[in-house]
Amino acid sequence: MTRDRITGSFNATSTAAEVVDGVDLHGKQMIVTGGSSGIGIETARALATAGADVVIAVRNLDAGRSVADDINAGLDSPRVTVAQLDLADLSSVRRLATEWGNAPVHALIGNAGIAATALTRTASGWESQFATNHLGHFALVNALHDALAAANGARIVSVSSRGHLRSPVVFDDINFTERAYDPWLAYGQSKTANVLFAVDATRRWADDGITANALHPGRIWTNLARYLPEDLRESLHTDPTAEYKTPEQGAATSVFVATSPLLHGMGGRYFEDCNQALPYDGGPERVGVADYALDPEAAQRLWDVSAYAISWGHA
Repeated sequence: MTRDRITGSFNATSTAAEVVDGVDLHGKQMIVTGGSSGIGIETARALATAGADVVIAVRNLDAGRSVADDINAGLDSPRVTVAQLDLADLSSVRRLATEWGNAPVHALIGNAGIAATALTRTASGWESQFATNHLGHFALVNALHDALAAANGARIVSVSSRGHLRSPVVFDDINFTERAYDPWLAYGQSKTANVLFAVDATRRWADDGITANALHPGRIWTNLARYLPEDLRESLHTDPTAEYKTPEQGAATSVFVATSPLLHGMGGRYFEDCNQALPYDGGPERVGVADYALDPEAAQRLWDVSAYAISWGHA
């Protein structure tokens, strides 16, 4: 993995605007899920500022329209539109793909997600974090495969997390039916799934001109923390030792993976701070990527499990 490690001139303090400075995205069509809050807003803003036509796919259309209006107000012409998407509802995923048709998708940024929720399951029994963070995006990307292929060089950006270091995908009990539920282990499993998806999507679809990479955006204080207990949320927010990125900095790695010429034709990798991550060495800093998240056999197994899941639905 590290033999041809991709590194550039950006780092942990770089912003999304700095990453796209000088990049021309005119004529490119891109989708950002969860584009109405947090780093999703700044991801969409940077891409549109560089000339891309951006669709922010969100559950709350009113919130999405407000964000689109704000971004468009700073552009020379409107480039941001809104589509409705509930990743926990397969019918919503299919509807978006049907409405899109086969127009090219040059980049799909899977940014939406939930974290550390209480145990809930979909109607088909899938644990909610795995279903929303992984299965919903898996279904969306598969539904838009032809549109991605039509772009002749499309990129899938899978927003994972350093939280993937908490857990591999536990194939024998993904849904916590046999083991005690831990919201952070469930979150970690779903974030590992985001990386494994990028590995196998690239293997399967590189000949279609589609590559996928995953990333850790950094520690950013956004509404992703809304499900945490209030006392824990407050302690994390006020921790004097915690170093948080701004949303503009948090969006930088997503934008780098979506647009950097350095990644042309390359996929199946994991990035942090706008550079390809080194393997995790087990240290307390929790920096890097776990070997199990890049395991090609686990990636293929996850694809098969996920394809089965969406064939039956998980809403």
